[in-house]
Amino acid sequence: MPMPVPIARIYIPLAFGYLLSYFYRNANAIIERDLVAELGLSAGQLGLLTAAYFMSFAAMQIPLGLLLDRYGPRRTEAVLLLAAALGALWFSQATSFAGLFMGRLCIGFGVSACLMAAFKAYSSWFRPEQLPMINGWQMVAGGIGALGATAPLQTALHYTDWRGVFMALAIVTIAAAVLLWTLYPDAPQQQQPESLPQQWQGLMQVLRSRIFWHIAPYCILSQAAFFAYQGLWIAPWLRDVAGFDDAAVGQALLLMTLAMISGFFVLGMAATRLKQRFDIAPSHIALVTMSACLGIQVLIMLGITTAIVPLLMGLSFCATGGILPYAGLSQQFPQHLAGRVNTSLNLGVFVAAFALQWGTGVIIGLWPSDAGQYAFEGYRAAFGMLVALQALGLVWALRRRDK
Repeated sequence: MPMPVPIARIYIPLAFGYLLSYFYRNANAIIERDLVAELGLSAGQLGLLTAAYFMSFAAMQIPLGLLLDRYGPRRTEAVLLLAAALGALWFSQATSFAGLFMGRLCIGFGVSACLMAAFKAYSSWFRPEQLPMINGWQMVAGGIGALGATAPLQTALHYTDWRGVFMALAIVTIAAAVLLWTLYPDAPQQQQPESLPQQWQGLMQVLRSRIFWHIAPYCILSQAAFFAYQGLWIAPWLRDVAGFDDAAVGQALLLMTLAMISGFFVLGMAATRLKQRFDIAPSHIALVTMSACLGIQVLIMLGITTAIVPLLMGLSFCATGGILPYAGLSQQFPQHLAGRVNTSLNLGVFVAAFALQWGTGVIIGLWPSDAGQYAFEGYRAAFGMLVALQALGLVWALRRRDK
C-alpha cells in the first residue's frame, strides 16, 4: 500500500527497540567471565541465567500475539519496554544468582514485543512483496545491537563494570519506550477489533495449519541453536578450544555480527527480488541457507579451528535465513492474523532457545573444568546435540516438502 507517513516514523522507533533487545540477548557472551568470577556461577547456572531471557520471552508470545492484534504495536511494545528497563536495573543491583535470574527474566519479558511488534506494524504499512526487505532492515537493526554487545561492550568494561552498563541500559530503554509512544503512528484499523473468543479461534487456525508446520520445526531449531552459539557458548569455545584471548574473542564476535547484519540485509533484499521475478518462496531460500549453517556447525563440533573466524562469519550469515519464514508465513494468512502467525513461530524459537541454551551448559558441565576452562569433549557433546536436532528438523522439512 502507498506510504501515508514517512517511513522513518515507522522504522526508527521499532528498529531502536529491537536494537536494544538484541544487545540484551547477547551481552552475557562478553560479561560471562565477570559474572563467574564475582558470583562463582557454574556452567549450568551460566547457561540457565542466559536462557532466562528466552524463558520469559517465550512465555509472552501467545498473549503478545493477541495484544498486538488488538491494541497495536505502539501501545503494546512501549509499555513492555518499561518492564525491560526495570529488569536492567534489577540485574545491575543483583548480588546473587537468584537476583540476576529474576532481572534477566524481567528483561526478556520487557523486550518480548520488539521484533513481533515490528513485523505486525510492517504487515499493516507495507505491501506483502515488500515484507522480506523491510523485515530484513529490522533484523539489521538487531544486528547493530548485537554488534554493540561485542568489542564495544568489552571496551566499555574498561571504564565501568557490568553493573554500570546495565544501569545505563535501563535509562536508554526508558528513552526507547518514550520514542516509540510519541513517534510511531498507529496504522488505520482495517476492521473492528475481534473479541477474545474470535482471537483464540484465529490462533487455533494458525496452529492447525499444515503450511505453518511445514517449515516451523526446522526454522525453530536452527534459530535456537544459533542463539545458543552467538548469545553465549561460542565465546568460551573460542578461548578453550581455539586458544583465543579475550581481545581476539571480542574481535571474532564483532566479525560474526557484521556477517549477520550483512546476511539480514542481503537475504532480505534477495528474497524480495526472487519472489517478484521468479516466484521463489522465502521459505525455500531459508531451507538452503539454514542447511549451509548446519554444515558449518558440524565443522565446529569436530573442533576445526583452521580459518575459524571466516567459518563463524559464514555461520552467522547463513543463520539469518531463518528469519525469512516469518515473512513467507505472514503472506499465507489473512492480514489480521499476522501478529498471531509471527508470535506462534517465535514462541517455538524461544522455547527451544531456552532449552538449548541451558542444555548446552548442562552437557558441557558434565566434564570437569580446569581453572575455568571447559573440556573439549563437553563442547563436542553439546554441539553434537545441537547438530543432531537440526538434522532431524531438516529431514522433516524435506519430507513435508516432498508431500
